[in-house]
Amino acid sequence: MSTFLMAASQAIAPPYAPPSGVEHVNVRHTERFTVVGNHLSQHPELSLAARGLALHIQSLPPGAKVGIKVLAARLPADSEHRIAEALRELEEHGYLKRIRERSPEGKVYTRTVSYNHPDPAALDKARTQRKSIKPRKPRPTPAPNPNPAPSPAQPAEPAPLPRVPAPTAKKPPRPPLPQPLNPRPQLLQAAALLLVGLQNQDPELRLTEEQINFLAPGVAAWFERDASPAAVRKALTEDLPRPVRFPAQLVRHRLTVSLPSGRSLPAAFRPVPMQNCDGCDRAFRASAPGRCDDCAGEANH
Repeated sequence: MSTFLMAASQAIAPPYAPPSGVEHVNVRHTERFTVVGNHLSQHPELSLAARGLALHIQSLPPGAKVGIKVLAARLPADSEHRIAEALRELEEHGYLKRIRERSPEGKVYTRTVSYNHPDPAALDKARTQRKSIKPRKPRPTPAPNPNPAPSPAQPAEPAPLPRVPAPTAKKPPRPPLPQPLNPRPQLLQAAALLLVGLQNQDPELRLTEEQINFLAPGVAAWFERDASPAAVRKALTEDLPRPVRFPAQLVRHRLTVSLPSGRSLPAAFRPVPMQNCDGCDRAFRASAPGRCDDCAGEANH
């Protein structure tokens, strides 16, 4: 009987179940490794793309290029738009800073600073303040002089300068967006397609449908002035500030201040066209066909 119970208990015993959850197999690194804090690897608000990009940037040597196009070429599995979004996340949470500076030659470039802690500047500031606060030793009180010398006359304090009120002049209004003289539907459609395609050239120039409808007449005005689509695209995408926080305002500003001259100039600046005189067939300048001054004078006499 006991033998039967032992066999039955062995038959119904549950098989060995391995523990659930992750199991780590760690190898100690002695070269080519990067230390990353859990505040980054387990950040609750950063996407996986942003955390992976931060780890990649922190593993690069100083001076390595980290522009959007360079990172997209180095990381072909991610698009330029995804990399731009990840860089913006890292900036918002204090792991990255991009500073626009101008070289002595006048060229504008972007300096990128990568932080392995989200707020090292605040930590350094607090540490410096703790070191600088030291208890002051009381100064010894000097003994009174039995024969004090007369103190020299103190110079009079200068009169305070009058306060200059802050300027109250209002800023001049922004110039209006250029408008085409002949807003044909084909022209506005071509302008809208150009604005939609800007995000393909730079992901930070993504515009909403409402913004495209508002800016399309400005692009059409450039087309009327003999500007090619390539010239308009270059004017809107060349030497952009980083990051582009307000793409619609930037495009509006460039369309307005860089508007080229062309055939659609104001009437006061247009040259008077040449006409052939109906009387003597000589060429003369006039806004409409007719007779020259000599033939018109003879007809009046």
